[in-house]
Formats: sequence, C-alpha cells, structure tokens
Amino acid sequence: MKKQISHTLKVLAASTLLVTTFASTASIAADYPNRPVKFIVPWPPGDLEDVLTRVIAEEMSKETGVPATVVNKPGGGGVLGATTVAQSRPDGSVIGSFVVDLVTSQVVGGNAPYAEDAFVPVGIFLDYPFVLAVKSDAPYNTLPELAEYAKTHDVSLGHFGYQATPTAITFQAAKKLGFKFASDSAFDALDCSVLANGDAEVINTTTQQILPCLDSKDAKLLTSFTYKRLVTNPDVPTLNEETGISQTLWNGLFVKKGTPQAVIDKIASIAEQALQAPEVLKLQETTGAGVYWTNSQDAQKLVELDFENAKKLMKEVK
Repeated sequence: MKKQISHTLKVLAASTLLVTTFASTASIAADYPNRPVKFIVPWPPGDLEDVLTRVIAEEMSKETGVPATVVNKPGGGGVLGATTVAQSRPDGSVIGSFVVDLVTSQVVGGNAPYAEDAFVPVGIFLDYPFVLAVKSDAPYNTLPELAEYAKTHDVSLGHFGYQATPTAITFQAAKKLGFKFASDSAFDALDCSVLANGDAEVINTTTQQILPCLDSKDAKLLTSFTYKRLVTNPDVPTLNEETGISQTLWNGLFVKKGTPQAVIDKIASIAEQALQAPEVLKLQETTGAGVYWTNSQDAQKLVELDFENAKKLMKEVK
C-alpha cells in the first residue's frame, strides 16, 4: 500500500512539474518581447540581409506592439556586430542577422572573440546571390577566361575579408583554375563605385549591391556562388558548373546561447510570416536571391556541417 501511495505521489509530482513547465514556457512566450528589440546587422545598410531583416523587424513591431529596430554595426568582417550579440542578454532583446562566416570561418580562423557555441540559430532565411563581377568592358566573360587572362596580366580582387567564406571560396576557385590575383583588398561594401573607381577589377559581392550598374550594363557577372543559376541572369554559370565547388552561402537569425526556446520559437514564427510579404517576392525576382525558412533544429545541423566545411576550406586555401 505504501509503495502504491509513493508511486502515486511521484506521478502527481511529475505531472505537476510538467504542467508548471508548460505554463512557464507559455508565459515566457506571451511576455516576449517586454522591451525594445534590436536586430544587429553587421554590415552597412542596403544589402539583402539588411533589407530582409528590416522586413522582419517591421513585422515584429506590428505583431507585438513593441518597437523593433535594425542597427547596422559593420567592422571586422562582421565580427564587431556579432560580438555585440554575443555580449547581450540571452532574452531575445538582441538578435543577430548573420552570414555563414560569422559562426563558422571567423571562429575557425581565430578572428572572433566568441566561441563556436556562442549563438543559437532562430532560423536561416536567405541563399545569397554572391557573384564575381567586373566592368562590362573587361576582356573576359567567364571565370576560365579570367584565369587565362590573369596568367599574363595583373588582376586585382575586392572581397569582404580573408576570413569571409566567399573570399576563401574565390581563392579556392582561382587555385583550381591555376591562377592568382596580383593583389586583393577587403571592403565593408562592394558596390558599383569600387569597379568604377578602379579600386578592384574583380569584386566578390552580391547582386543587390551592384544592381544599378548591372541594370545600366556597366558591369557584368562571371559566375554565381549559388545552388542554381540566377533567375535574373540565367546565362551566367554557377561556380559549381565551372569549378566543381558546390558550397553556397546563407544568412540567418541568431540569438545568444541560453535564450529560452519559447522566445526563439516566437521570433521564428514572426520571421517566417514576415518573409511571405509581397516585397520579399519582388526582391527575389530582381536580385535572384533565394528566400526561404529553415527552422532552428535544421539550421543548427547546417551550422555544424558548415563549421566542418570551413575548417577544410581554410586548410585548403592556405
């Protein structure tokens, strides 16, 4: 009889704990956000991650009635902005909008003051249309043609920093094709002016940053770092087609480790809803960006995979 009573009490205690935990989780989700929310974009305004993060922030303000703003904090190849999130409270009041580098290659290269597990992904939402672009009068139209030209001429490259994954991929592609850039420089922004001013002859950037000179035919694309050919430039081959390098690039939302799952889930729900907006569809059509939603668990698996890929890539290009 005593054993039966003891068992019953344990069951009741477990049930009470479960109900209390559920109620607590529901309460956390209902109360969030209880203070203004900042989305940290570690780059200057205007590029794809900035535009889409602003759409998400606007949706959060509308849904919750609490101000949500985007703060652009460039510097250190994005590490400065990411460090701000790493040093924030784990309560969802500061959310990072990060490219793949900031949680992989920047950590692998020892350029980041935070650990591999400093962040938890809320979700991944963007397949970046990274490209290699040149002035329209450049004497080469494809990556193999650039390779041949660079064997007898000095060619300069503009990129987002040595620890940036697109930069490492670009150097890997050059190595595969048997050439080297004569010089290279890191920029916080790689737009039409970099090409027009001759600061670099080839730039590794996104279509969003160079839309004006693509529209005016002052620039052309050699290749794209995307899974499929860009819908905006279907005649431009992908890097995979030209070199066999298949790694693509993404951007996602991240919070500090320790943030309650209920808060992460609420942010994810708002973000996923925001990305259904008509202006997002238009952005895809004009830039070739791939906009989608990958949940927290699947995003974590991708981060872990790309962390290992980053270690291999950094080793290969050294």
